[in-house]
Amino acid sequence: MTLPNDIVITPQLVADHGLKPDEYQKILDLIGRTPTYTELGIFSAMWNEHCSYKSSKKWLKTLPTTGPRVIQGPGENAGVVDIGDGQAVVFKMESHNHPSFIEPYQGAGTGMGGILRDVFTMGARPVAAMNALRFGAPDHEKTRHLVSGVVAGIGGYANAFGVPTVGGEVEFDARYNGNILVNAFAAGLVDTDKIFLSEAKGVGLPVVYLGAKTGRDGVGGATMASAEFGDDIDEKRPTVQVGDPFTEKRLLEACLELMATGAVIAIQDMGAAGLTCSAVEMGAKGDLGIELNLDMVPVRETAMTPYEMMLSESQERMLMVLHPEKEAEARAVFVKWELDFATVGKTTDDLRFRVLWHGDEVANLPIKDLGDEAPEYDRPWVESKKSSMLAENDVPQMDVADALLALMGGHQIGSRRWVYEQYDTLIQGNSLQRPGGDAGVIRVDGHPTKALAFTSDVNPRYCEADPYEGGKQAVAEAWRNLTATGADPLAATDNLNFGNPERPEIMGQLVGAIKGIGEACIALDFPIVSGNVSLYNETNGKGILPTPTIGGVGLLPDWSQMARIAFAAEGQVILLVGSPANRGSHLAQSIYMRDLFDRKDGPPPPVDLAHERRTGDFVRKLIRLGIATAVHDLSDGGLAVGLAEMAIASGIGATVTDITTADPIPQFFGEDQGRYLVTINLDPQGEEITALWDEAKSLRIHAPWIGSTGGTDLVLGDARAIPVAALKAAHEGWFPTYMAGE
Repeated sequence: MTLPNDIVITPQLVADHGLKPDEYQKILDLIGRTPTYTELGIFSAMWNEHCSYKSSKKWLKTLPTTGPRVIQGPGENAGVVDIGDGQAVVFKMESHNHPSFIEPYQGAGTGMGGILRDVFTMGARPVAAMNALRFGAPDHEKTRHLVSGVVAGIGGYANAFGVPTVGGEVEFDARYNGNILVNAFAAGLVDTDKIFLSEAKGVGLPVVYLGAKTGRDGVGGATMASAEFGDDIDEKRPTVQVGDPFTEKRLLEACLELMATGAVIAIQDMGAAGLTCSAVEMGAKGDLGIELNLDMVPVRETAMTPYEMMLSESQERMLMVLHPEKEAEARAVFVKWELDFATVGKTTDDLRFRVLWHGDEVANLPIKDLGDEAPEYDRPWVESKKSSMLAENDVPQMDVADALLALMGGHQIGSRRWVYEQYDTLIQGNSLQRPGGDAGVIRVDGHPTKALAFTSDVNPRYCEADPYEGGKQAVAEAWRNLTATGADPLAATDNLNFGNPERPEIMGQLVGAIKGIGEACIALDFPIVSGNVSLYNETNGKGILPTPTIGGVGLLPDWSQMARIAFAAEGQVILLVGSPANRGSHLAQSIYMRDLFDRKDGPPPPVDLAHERRTGDFVRKLIRLGIATAVHDLSDGGLAVGLAEMAIASGIGATVTDITTADPIPQFFGEDQGRYLVTINLDPQGEEITALWDEAKSLRIHAPWIGSTGGTDLVLGDARAIPVAALKAAHEGWFPTYMAGE
């Protein structure tokens, strides 16, 4: 098959498309001839890492993906989990790392647009968004520019679209200097009998293009996202998509209106690899062929080639299979919303993917093989080396008050208010907790008591020190954050960000993290229902920290019982629930060691999943019974930082007097896992608190009374008193000062 304008397929052209020689040979064997240029592009799109998961598929299959509430697990646009009363929450997290580094505003904005489409493609109305951001060192020449552009891009898109940003993360580390991470999360609500899937059904039915016109932006974006960066990074700018949130908002309303008519058989968002991936996935899932006529595709640029149209990642586009008798009714909906509606093809019974252009057949490929025959690698991997424990006499000393003020005013712990105040956190009117706490919480619109909680978590420095423990910790931390609000953790989505999997040590990080994630999800009944893998996150051979981000969703039956991190009143007892007998001692990989002494040695704190489960269930019970008046889980910075954050959130001080070790540093800054600070309004000498301790003891949970709330200072043992106002000033000061360039 040749065309007058066809390009000769050379080994260099094959390599430029991200295909290895053996992969190209497999293509030749499958189709029995040399592919056209358009066909080469189609194979490149479908067989790249971003779309095929060829390096991770083997290990992803080991993750737990089912549960009593799971309606739809991985394999669709998003996961779906039952929340009762005929409703479900639909959610997913995806990366837009490479585009955001190249062009931060558009890269981050279109990342948000893509994840929102994944949700409303399923028939759900988006109700919440989050983002997990990792940037390079604050003093790197590009960092401030990237932070500014990414935050503006996310805010510009989500705010205009009309979805509240309820939580997320922002971290800095020199390992992200050449490859930032932008992980976007969205969740929506849908009636359980109105969920839409992407599987095409029926022969001879119209395949309809919906939304915005196709341009040249984003051509080759998925392939670019499946390779590491080099010195030619600026040349990749044309592969970044350009977004329009107002068009996306109209697309949302048009799609939901169209779905209500009963016209839709199948629907797929045009995300990575655009028209190619959406058409192939819809047909292959339904064991059908697809024929496309590119002359019918709405375009916004002249003289577009079939290669460009098939690989464009222009935003705000959908592909649907419709009931033919409802085609006119469907067209009227999209005309009303001033969006393109074009019948661009049909379903067939021959299992072929045929593409026509100007009367020529520019592609004719076996549709199932484009997905099912994509390479699947069992890449060699080596287990990450374990570090030895720190010696007890190898703990660098610092005044406790000075250390806490330094951490609270540093780039890792400092308030992210500068970021989240650029996001609309209150739109739709259902937000119950804004960013800054353990999890974002929104009311379930229309229900008198239900609420949903959302969080995003991972500790990359733990994951590098021990990927297996780090993977466990990421899941446990997400589960803990949901629990701290009083929510029942329902399910999770993952975004696995790693370097080049062709390096055995990087593949070992991925394997270890997935093993840890899987074990934690099983132990905590917290299945993975959707997700994304982002590999080749490195520049000139320098990889990022392994960053398997976990997005978690929880359900509060009654939001009036919800807990917050702010101290509720003075004179209340502070319990350290889940504490080990020594109240905290694990300093290796802690913020104290890393940020204050540049020490990166030692293992991360181990995660005891059975203890996590017992402790979390106990804390949730205290919240539901109204015994707990404030709750905060402990993570970065340990006990001292947790207490400071509760004091800052409330303006109320606290005094901790129950010191159990001669060295206060491990007690206040150790990052032992599975711990919560819980305040209760009970007489510390009364029968009720004695009964509480007896129950905790029966569950093998240590819950000592460590101090009380009150005053305007935070007093940690024998350390000097720190005014809460000084802690707040330090905490709130770093980010705006940094972004102002001061």
